[in-house]
Amino acid sequence: MAYAHIYLSPHPDDAALSCGGTIARQAAAGEHVLVVTICDGSPPPDASFSPFAADQHRRWDLPPAEAMRRRRAEDAAALAILGADGSDLGLLDAIYRMPAAYVDDATLFGPPDPADPLGAQLRASLPAILALYPGARLYAPLGVGNHVDHQATHALAAALAAEGVPVAFYEDFPYVARPGAREARLAVIGPALRPEPVDIAATLERKIAAIAAYASQLDNLFGGAEPMAEVVRAHGAEERFWTPL
Repeated sequence: MAYAHIYLSPHPDDAALSCGGTIARQAAAGEHVLVVTICDGSPPPDASFSPFAADQHRRWDLPPAEAMRRRRAEDAAALAILGADGSDLGLLDAIYRMPAAYVDDATLFGPPDPADPLGAQLRASLPAILALYPGARLYAPLGVGNHVDHQATHALAAALAAEGVPVAFYEDFPYVARPGAREARLAVIGPALRPEPVDIAATLERKIAAIAAYASQLDNLFGGAEPMAEVVRAHGAEERFWTPL
């Protein structure tokens, strides 16, 4: 399969949440799309969970030992709705990777811990995947909201863009719906990006159907499936990407 578009999704759901309309539009046009989900690995069977991780499992209403397997299954169902293929890197989510560092929402959505290995893991994994599909356009999070896993993915993609890889940065939803969140992130990144809007009116409902497949995340993010659909429609029939000047 020769993929024209490769999306980096830090977690199961990020690509669908932020780019689902564009992915569905590309797939409907006969273009091959691959979504690489990064932090979707299951902790070891004998892992003990931090209080913060345990709280996340409660928010997701998933048993700890099954949480990531269930989330991967949700991801596969969502990508099938969008018409995209999926690939798993199987790396650990921040709450499993560094439980002593990421202990609450403030640390999870703050500066990455200097000892966090995710950046090095991405540098070791992604270039080989991209080499299989020369000429494919890469899509990565802008990092709106500052989740540490999104920041690491953005940093790696920005480095690849500086090396000449065609990269577009997507606005992380639902964080970008917060007033001022986009502007705050762009102020950190700098001005060397230009917006590239994509009209998703024709695929908006397919995007909503795909997001609905992430049943474990709907209450935590939106308060349920119906509020999710309302929020997505209210955000508008456009997805905005940012490309280097």
